[in-house]
Amino acid sequence: MLNALSVRNIVLIDQLDLTLEDGLTALTGETGAGKSILLDALTLALGGRGDASLVRAGAESGQVVAVLQLPRNHPAREALRENAIADDEDIILRRVQLADGRTRAFINDQPVSAGLLQAVGRLIVEIHGQHDDRALIDVATHRSALDAFGGHESMVSAVWSTYEALVEADAAVAGQRAVIAEAMAREEYARHVVAELGEMHLEAGEEEVLAERRQRLMTLEKAAEEVRDADEILNGPTAPGPVLAGLMRRLVRKADAGAAVFQPIVEALDTALVSLDATSDALEVLKRDMAFDPADLEKVEERLFALRAAARKHHTTCDGLGEVLAKYQNDLDMLQSGEQSLKVLEIAAEAARSAYAAAASALSTAREKAAGALTKAVEAELPDLKLGAARFIVDRQVDASRVAASGHDQIAFHVQTNPGTQPGPILKVASGGELSRFLLALKVVLADRGSAPVLIFDEIDTGVGGAVADAIGRRLARLAGKVQVLTVTHAPQVAARAQSHLLIEKQAIEEGAFVRTHVRRLDGKARQEEVARMLAGAKVTDEARAAAGKLISEVS
Repeated sequence: MLNALSVRNIVLIDQLDLTLEDGLTALTGETGAGKSILLDALTLALGGRGDASLVRAGAESGQVVAVLQLPRNHPAREALRENAIADDEDIILRRVQLADGRTRAFINDQPVSAGLLQAVGRLIVEIHGQHDDRALIDVATHRSALDAFGGHESMVSAVWSTYEALVEADAAVAGQRAVIAEAMAREEYARHVVAELGEMHLEAGEEEVLAERRQRLMTLEKAAEEVRDADEILNGPTAPGPVLAGLMRRLVRKADAGAAVFQPIVEALDTALVSLDATSDALEVLKRDMAFDPADLEKVEERLFALRAAARKHHTTCDGLGEVLAKYQNDLDMLQSGEQSLKVLEIAAEAARSAYAAAASALSTAREKAAGALTKAVEAELPDLKLGAARFIVDRQVDASRVAASGHDQIAFHVQTNPGTQPGPILKVASGGELSRFLLALKVVLADRGSAPVLIFDEIDTGVGGAVADAIGRRLARLAGKVQVLTVTHAPQVAARAQSHLLIEKQAIEEGAFVRTHVRRLDGKARQEEVARMLAGAKVTDEARAAAGKLISEVS
């Protein structure tokens, strides 16, 4: 329920703190006292459109705070949790209207968008009036209202879940078809790439191995010339070994013949020949170690350059060529297995479509039955509201081929106000007074089936009196047994049935300075006096007071 309303600097309201009670509350007062201002302030707090003209003259900003109390499982609380807003015991909606036209919105003191504030507000409070364009006037709400009346919650949920499953299944089919189409478009090129790279027998890390081997072979190739020169010097035709050996033999003979002077030279030559032999042996070892086929370097370079050319062609690295091969091989595999996968997905999508069709058809049948019951229930309320000749029609447009989260049905509430006239949408066909009474009949029927917990009726009794006003009052009282009802009224029959009565009046502050809108709770004699004023007009007579007392006592 709406527990409290606090208003600061909104039009004629400078400061107002209002505590509200459960049941039916009547708001009365002279024309121009500020009843509409109070509703405009509440609408602002509920996320309605802001306007700089709402700010009281001379103030920089205005503010409205609405304090609400809701059950823990109310959809508004779920909306708060989904938006990470503290779900406190009370829900506090606050709206600040700045004089420059900007507004700021808060829920439980957390800044929010005006859109979220409006969404939460619509779940809690409905405002109905002759010129109201929200609540049941909005055709978008008619289907949910019918479903609430029929108790279709589980069926609506089933349609929603099967619809989501169908959308997901159709998306999977579309995605698979796109993958196959893309693979087909690249089939020829994919086969070329797979053949080309497949023949290369790619190995991970091969580029690094080949590069190292190439570097080694190039190094050996450069050193081979020096080895050949050394071999020529040590072992060629002009090699020093044989010459030195011959010289040493001659000198040995002379030394043996007694020429001891040659002995040191013989020893030195011997040492030199030993060194030459060692050098030759080392050279032979080196030649064996360096032995390679020049064709090896050619083969290594050919392989390395082929890998790098392929990598450049496919805009990747040599090691990345394996992924390229796998990608195009996957495309070819997709052409082979994709069609089978597509058939499986299409079967699943068809099953999802059948499940959706069954759920939507069942809901449509239930809606047809609920539409008849709702029509009877609303039309039963119309005679007392002096709409006995009128008809209420639940217009169902069913399209079995329609696939939507809400099912096959388009629902709109139509009325026929007089026999022989053409039925049509409730907003277009009904006059202001008729519209209000149709809405009241609807709300009475729907009160305990999906209604917002707070209903506000703005002068729906305008232009009626006597029995019709009394019928309106009785229905508002019935509504108030299930939800909190506030009604702005000029009908004493309505005001007399309220459990709480608030008088809205203008007060002069500092004579000649300005006036403000003031709200006063009425009880006892004060309430009787206000009902008498509503009965009598400008001059309240004793007869009017007596009639007011009788009216209040009769309905209490």
